[in-house]
Amino acid sequence: MLRYLLLFALLFVSSALAADTFRFGNRLVEVGDSVAKLIEVAGSPAYKESIESKEGGRQGERWQYSQDGSTVTFVIKDSKISAIEQKRN
Repeated sequence: MLRYLLLFALLFVSSALAADTFRFGNRLVEVGDSVAKLIEVAGSPAYKESIESKEGGRQGERWQYSQDGSTVTFVIKDSKISAIEQKRN
C-alpha cells in the first residue's frame, strides 16, 4: 500500500519537470545545443526574458514555448541551452 501511495505522490506532487532533452515533433533538442539549433527546430519563442544577477548583470535568458498544453522553458547561457523545464498547464 505504501508503495502505491509513493507512486501516486510522485506522479502528482510536482507540475514542473526538468529534462535534458525535449522533442518538437520528430526533432530533438538537448542541453548543450546551440541557440541556432533551437531556433531551427522550434522557431522563435513565444516569450523571452533576461536573467540578471543580483548586481544587475546579464546572466542569460529564458525562452518559452507552448506545446500540447504545456509551457516549455529553455534557459540560455553563453548561446547554448543550459536547462529545459516543462510545466503542464
